[in-house]
Amino acid sequence: MTGERSLLTGVGISAIGIGMYIPFSLVFFHHVTGLSFALVGVVMTVTGLTGLAFMPLAGSAVDRFGAKRVNLLLYAIRATGFALYPFASSLPAFAAVALVTALADRSFAVVQQSLIGEVARGTARDRLQASIRALQNAGMGAGALLVSGVLALWGTGGFTYTAWGNALAFTLAGLLVSRVRPVRDAGPVSAGRPSAGYRTVLRDRPFLGLTAVNFLTALGYSALSVLFPLYITTWLHGPDSLTGAAFTVNTALCAGIGVLVAGRVRRSGARRTRSAALGALLFAAAFVAQIVLGTLRPGQTATLVALLVVVAVYTLGELVHSPSGGALSVSAAPESVRGRYLATYQLSYSLASALAPSLFTGLLALDGRLPWAVLAVAALGAALALVRLERHLPVEAVYAEPPVAAAGSPRGPGAVASAAPVAAAPIGSAVS
Repeated sequence: MTGERSLLTGVGISAIGIGMYIPFSLVFFHHVTGLSFALVGVVMTVTGLTGLAFMPLAGSAVDRFGAKRVNLLLYAIRATGFALYPFASSLPAFAAVALVTALADRSFAVVQQSLIGEVARGTARDRLQASIRALQNAGMGAGALLVSGVLALWGTGGFTYTAWGNALAFTLAGLLVSRVRPVRDAGPVSAGRPSAGYRTVLRDRPFLGLTAVNFLTALGYSALSVLFPLYITTWLHGPDSLTGAAFTVNTALCAGIGVLVAGRVRRSGARRTRSAALGALLFAAAFVAQIVLGTLRPGQTATLVALLVVVAVYTLGELVHSPSGGALSVSAAPESVRGRYLATYQLSYSLASALAPSLFTGLLALDGRLPWAVLAVAALGAALALVRLERHLPVEAVYAEPPVAAAGSPRGPGAVASAAPVAAAPIGSAVS
């Protein structure tokens, strides 16, 4: 692909910007705007939910204007928003800036996934997914470290410089992404844009099944940030420092070996559905281990060692699942409506993130092991469902490098036609 290095550099730079404010979001906006924590929290919640409602429109914009153009627009909006935050000292001004910025933030994952579909094909998609995830983790870690240094030098007044630094990061990232050139298929371009819009997505039962399966896995992705800290303090009665150690292990492994693990999976020739299912099984193993740990409740030293091992297994599952699952969703989406498809798919992550806090805290109140049991069952169900869906998805989605069809046969083993979603076999029907 033309401009891959520019895209990856842009992702790394923008991740540094994100890392400069995400770990301190409430404190960050409180000091930048001068508003109370309560007001900042309410505005962030309302604007975040509004951003979710905007995601389908972002998908439609991608299909109409192309992912690269929309990606550049979102970078520009985010850069402008953070440049304006230090001047948004009143509630209406902060709400207005936060709303526009939240619309761009919430839609960015949809557009970036669509951009990967535009600029890479085959195994290059899996490799790009892994590289982007590793850079995002490394960049966010570097951003958190950078803002810690800024605050050490200038105190809370450093948050203003952080906001402007974040605006600069998004501007540079946008300039770099502008150099990326989409890959054009050698085959004939499909004529026109679909007139049915999201009705096309809703008729594609295999893709909706894939989205539902991803919701089960996405709950597991929320566990480390939402459930893990509560579990350590309320059930294991461990120190808060264990949470920091767990996050450090997770971030370091994602940044350090993410590309290597994804490359190993890619070179094995495994189907994307099987690789994603393996990642879900590793999630399930980590969750079952948490149940065992919560039952035995060993001493503090043994708990620390066990938790770090569990986090390592969990992170390995993340590194195996994420590139394959991301490439699977991108490749299962027909090119002409890829934006709408990926906006629908991304809702599974957003819904899981929204439900996770109340679900986990409610289950934790009953028994500290119960949320891990629910997550283990969900992960096992996701693994089985991915294998079940395999023969109903387009062959170029399942295989990074589609197998050569037998002589005289128009399809590879277990494949379905790949053009439009209506060509995919509905779940429950026979596929030759």
